[in-house]
Amino acid sequence: MPNSTVEIQFRLHATGRPPGGPGPSDAPPPGNGRLPRVTQVVALAIQFQDMIQRGEARDYADLARLGCLTRERMSQIMELVWLAPDIQQEILEFPPSGAARFPISEVAVRKIASPLPWNEQRRAWQTLKNSLRI
Repeated sequence: MPNSTVEIQFRLHATGRPPGGPGPSDAPPPGNGRLPRVTQVVALAIQFQDMIQRGEARDYADLARLGCLTRERMSQIMELVWLAPDIQQEILEFPPSGAARFPISEVAVRKIASPLPWNEQRRAWQTLKNSLRI
């Protein structure tokens, strides 16, 4: 297989930017924070899953090679696609944060995403948010 470069891009909103909507020049000035790490990783997991469904990658091992990640890390990231869709959406809508650490970690979200029924995930998600007052 010849060496090739693959660029991985993802949008945080499924509908993309509306025509005439804000563009890169309308981005908040630097220093106003960045998206929480958990938001970035959930978006990445969704994008990776889409790449498999579109046939751009065969499997998680293929994605791990393309993204220069270990298979273990790829499995951790992909656990996030097991989250109930409404929880994924809520995470994707987290605003940029100026805090050094966002109160909800990827590890905490992965524990919720473990193969639980969605109704149990929703209870665990609510419990987590209540404990952090989010």
